[in-house]
Amino acid sequence: MHTFSLRVYYSDTDCGGIVYHGRYLDFAEHARTEMLREISVSDKTLGSQSSLMETQNIAFVVKSILIDYQKPGKLDDLLCVETEVEEAKRFSLTFLQTIKRGEEVLCVLHVKVASINMDTHRPTLLPAYVIESL
Repeated sequence: MHTFSLRVYYSDTDCGGIVYHGRYLDFAEHARTEMLREISVSDKTLGSQSSLMETQNIAFVVKSILIDYQKPGKLDDLLCVETEVEEAKRFSLTFLQTIKRGEEVLCVLHVKVASINMDTHRPTLLPAYVIESL
C-alpha cells in the first residue's frame, strides 16, 4: 500500500472551511502520480507518468470512478491517501484509494485507469514491468 500525505488549504474549501467534493479527485490523482513516481525510482524503471509518455508514448486516462463520501474534510486537516492496486490487467489498472484524517475515513474511491497510445488515443498494452512493479 502506498501512502501520500497532504494538507487541506483554503483553496480546497468553501467559505465554511469544508473541502469541495471535487478536490478529493485531485487528492487521489496526486497520490497515484506520486505512487508511480516512487515505484519508478525504487525499481529504477521508466514507470513514472512522464517517463511512460516520453519513452513509450503511453498515457493513463481515467475510465471510471466510484466515490463514497463519508465525512467532510476541513481546512488545515492533515490527510492521508492510501492507494492499493485492486486489479491489474493488460490495458488497465483499478485502484482502491482511501482518504483519511487520522483513522477517520473521509472518502473511498475506486478508480479505473486505461493505458492509451498518445497518438491514436486508443487502448495500448501496459508494459509488463509496470504491472510487475505495482
